[in-house]
Amino acid sequence: MNIVQTNTFKQHVKKLHIHEKKDLDDAIRLVVSDPSIGHMKKGDLNGVRVFKFKMVKQLTLLAYHFIDNKMQLMLLSFGPHENFYRDLSL
Repeated sequence: MNIVQTNTFKQHVKKLHIHEKKDLDDAIRLVVSDPSIGHMKKGDLNGVRVFKFKMVKQLTLLAYHFIDNKMQLMLLSFGPHENFYRDLSL
């Protein structure tokens, strides 16, 4: 499976501490093993799936888009629930 990161995703990952990166990597591994694990969104975010996980005891959302015919997983964004969907739709 081909995994692609958006530029904003890469920039946010650079700012994480080691423990946070480990939790994010674990969540990405779960998504790679089963891309349908996240909840499909509707409306402006049609086609985007969001997976909820704990990052250092805080609920964090991971947004991704899976293209089945290309076997490509595009990591869009991650962060706490506050303003997550608003920032994602911009």
